[in-house]
Amino acid sequence: MSDPSRTSFTRRSLLQFAGSTGVTLAAGTRPVRAEAPSGRAKRLIYLFQSGGPSQIDLFDHKPMLERLHGKDLPQSVRKGQRLTSMTASQQSFPLVRSTATFKERGKSGAWVSDLLPFTAKIADDLCFIKSMNTEQINHDPAITFSQTGFQLAGRPSLGAWISYALGTKNKDLPAYVVMASNSPHADQPLYDRLWGAGFLPSAHQGVRFRSDGDPVLYLSNPAGLSRAARRRQLDDLAALNQERLNTVHDPEIAARVAQYETAYRMQTSVPDLADISNEPQSTFNLYGEEARKPGTYAHNCLLARRLAERDVRCVQLFHRGWDSHEHLPDRHGRQCLDTDRASAALVTDLKQRGLLDDTLIVWGGEFGRTAYCQGRPGATDFGRDHHPRCYTVWLAGAGIRPGHSFGETDEFSYNVVRDPVHAHDLNATILHCLGLDHTKVTYRFLGRDYRLTDVHGKVVEAVLA
Repeated sequence: MSDPSRTSFTRRSLLQFAGSTGVTLAAGTRPVRAEAPSGRAKRLIYLFQSGGPSQIDLFDHKPMLERLHGKDLPQSVRKGQRLTSMTASQQSFPLVRSTATFKERGKSGAWVSDLLPFTAKIADDLCFIKSMNTEQINHDPAITFSQTGFQLAGRPSLGAWISYALGTKNKDLPAYVVMASNSPHADQPLYDRLWGAGFLPSAHQGVRFRSDGDPVLYLSNPAGLSRAARRRQLDDLAALNQERLNTVHDPEIAARVAQYETAYRMQTSVPDLADISNEPQSTFNLYGEEARKPGTYAHNCLLARRLAERDVRCVQLFHRGWDSHEHLPDRHGRQCLDTDRASAALVTDLKQRGLLDDTLIVWGGEFGRTAYCQGRPGATDFGRDHHPRCYTVWLAGAGIRPGHSFGETDEFSYNVVRDPVHAHDLNATILHCLGLDHTKVTYRFLGRDYRLTDVHGKVVEAVLA
């Protein structure tokens, strides 16, 4: 009688296995930790502001716009650069001043507008990069590029690369958790691929926490199924999967078994995490009463702190609504009310608890906004178009130089004139702070070694502590 384990490995299963893993040639290579001991961060919290916050109205003070308000952006500044379809047909590009008031904040003297009063108070804890730039001019490719290093869908996300490279320190929770605010002003879609694993093993994809019902889908057992019965079911399923794994050697089977086990442990750990009833009133004095409401940005920031306490590797918050093609002062004002206090509270809270020393926080979007407006420059109802040539992000925490501003734009905040930082450079720097060499965190797929920064990127040494 023939051996069943041999006869079940058919030509079809061989081709399926080869297509998913490339047999030996396309097998994933293990990442290499950075040799330099400068990586101080154990975890990342990324506060992603989707839609393109206006650097001109938040961080990049340009008093020249006061004098030139209503006048055309000089051709010598625009240099024929690419425009979106929303302004490409305009006959003129009138400059518009910010309605916000800027001040130098703290001992560092960082410029922060009055739209962000809480962020202004912690300016000395932050490092502002004012010379960020990217090639992508529309939202979806720009967000995809910032999160995966490529403008087209299909590549692993930043969090997935971190999970793959560093693994998890808490077996009861996912290594990578994602939350999206239930903002009433959200206008751009978010796709699961932004926190997907791409061609990495699926165990490394982000797990999205929901604000309604169970934080994670199917967390609760079905009615009539006890926890003991669920344990027996998983044991039997694991035995069947192990038999299949021994036969076809598909690594996705092992990943599936691991995910089942994590999901089982999450049935206890996630409800405990999400229960904020034991938080003292001082917590809500810091984050604001909005932090009591699941789905708000403030609530998600509080959960990010609780996840950091539990050593989750990567936590990513997505907050939409920054896309302001019209009525920018009003729209950005609402966005700042939703996010400013909680963002600053998270930094302060982690610092008070000693967690900022080994947690890296990143705040920023996919691109910035133009100095010229769309349509006529009204007093309060103007808007700004997408602008990938320069924008601002801030970083705080482990490995980052606090109270520092890096990079410079021209007097129109239109072009970078000193120390440009590309989106690939930011990702390389994030990995470096986590103790990873971005050129060595690779995965072989279809005969090629891939990485988050592709063949680009350099660590921005000047922003490191």
